[in-house]
Formats: sequence, C-alpha cells, structure tokens
Amino acid sequence: MTLPRDDLAAGLAARRELGPDYDAAFADVIAARFEEHLAARQGAAPLPAPAPRPLPRARRTGRDHSLTLLIVSLVISVPLTAISVSMGGPGAVTLVWLALVVLNVSYMHRPRRD
Repeated sequence: MTLPRDDLAAGLAARRELGPDYDAAFADVIAARFEEHLAARQGAAPLPAPAPRPLPRARRTGRDHSLTLLIVSLVISVPLTAISVSMGGPGAVTLVWLALVVLNVSYMHRPRRD
C-alpha cells in the first residue's frame, strides 16, 4: 500500500488556499493517513483515529458598511441643511440633524448575524 501522492498534493493545495486557520485540522488528517499507512505496512490493526478537532469558524466575508453610511450621511447633510434653513428655519435644521444622528446610531447598534 502506498500513500497516494496526488491526494497529498491536493491536500497541500487546499491547505494553502484555506490559510493558517486550518493548519491543525490538516496536520491531523495527514498524521492519521500516515498512521494508517504504517499500520497496514506492519500488518497490525490500524490505530483508532483521534477525534477530529472542530474546524475554526470561517471568516466573515460580509462587509461592514458603517463608513459608507457615515460618508453618505455627511454628503446628504449639506443639501438637506440648506433646504431646511431656507424653508423651515432652525427647527427644521435640528430635525434633519437629529434624524441623521438617529440613523447612524441605530445602524451602529443593530444586531449582527455571525
């Protein structure tokens, strides 16, 4: 029985692609394969496989749009302030800025899905 080199090469390629978070799991799989190979070569029964370690959680790929919302709020605040000053006075300006603050604060404290 020989260790398939193609399997090892594919495993190394997958390890490079997944990154260092999966090094421990990759090492466990390779060690188990070598132990099976050595046990088969010696004619002994294969050693029981160790319990696999849980894989680390994948990194979140979703983006945080906090900075985008902040920039858009600032850009929109200029014309909204000008319109509210010309049409409604200081009360309207306060209302516009209060709405922008509430929007940004509520976005920052929203529940996040992990």
